[in-house]
Amino acid sequence: MRIGLAGVGRIGAFHAETLRDLPDVDEVVVADLDTDAARAVAEKLEVGCAASPAELLASGLDGFVIATATPGHAPLLRMGLEAGVPTFCEKPVAATLEETLDLTRLVSTTTTPVHVGFQRRFDRGYRRARQAVASGELGFVHSIRAQTHDQSPPHAAYIPTSGGLFRDCSIHDFDIIRFVTGREVASVYATGANKGADFFSAAGDVDTAAALLTLDDDTLVSLSATRYNGGGHDVRMEVLGSQGTVGVGYDDSLAVTSAEPGATYPSGPRHWSFMERFLPAYRAELTAFAAVARGTLSSPCTVEDALQAFRVAEACELSRHENRPVSLDEIPGP
Repeated sequence: MRIGLAGVGRIGAFHAETLRDLPDVDEVVVADLDTDAARAVAEKLEVGCAASPAELLASGLDGFVIATATPGHAPLLRMGLEAGVPTFCEKPVAATLEETLDLTRLVSTTTTPVHVGFQRRFDRGYRRARQAVASGELGFVHSIRAQTHDQSPPHAAYIPTSGGLFRDCSIHDFDIIRFVTGREVASVYATGANKGADFFSAAGDVDTAAALLTLDDDTLVSLSATRYNGGGHDVRMEVLGSQGTVGVGYDDSLAVTSAEPGATYPSGPRHWSFMERFLPAYRAELTAFAAVARGTLSSPCTVEDALQAFRVAEACELSRHENRPVSLDEIPGP
């Protein structure tokens, strides 16, 4: 298989290395608007290099991976679909709800598969939680706690194009809540605050947020996100049911110091970035994409899935700005 990749930043370079090492991939070719960066990554990984994403697609590919900054996702996804090449796109597929809806309609008119990069679907802990819910092991699920706490904020220049904390960060929680429970979000009530750098407020964003989600079966979800979690990168979920509770992210890397006298758990080491936390999941999702490109697997995360997570993020932003509960019926979508 010949796989092309657009975007050689941190996640793009990591994906290129992962793809290079997959047994079913014979050749990886990278491209970036920064041609010097593309050449540097290509030389380091000993993979091919194209002058542009357009040249990459025109060269004949079995699969196309989009790992650029968010503004490049939608145009490149359209190019991949136009070329008829199975495409993997990092989240979000577009920067706005309107464009996400347009892409959903476009994808519905083609047989070319698209796999969206919500890597938590491939994390063993979240998959175990999904199985516990589906099997009835937990009885009826009444509450969920979900959180994404970054150890430190990204660069100031990233924030204005990120879409905001709910769209950029919590969107992973919105998707995995749907994946684990098999339910849809019916309403949200969200808020946010700033205690850190001024560039969040300047961009109309917040550095810490919380939301209460009500699912369509009346399960209650409490959610939190922050850019400032000095103890480490902390991503968790607890699923509480009438017969039991399971927790994701509760291993020795847990970024919490116990206040109980004599307690030694967790013993560490802690994770300091999402790359460390989800390294096996990232590898598993690209292995799955190779199967999608071969035609032996249906997309495990579709543009429709991405749209539903984006709609929840939109509802949370609306709720935060207007300080009121928001029904998902207020957010355009199928």
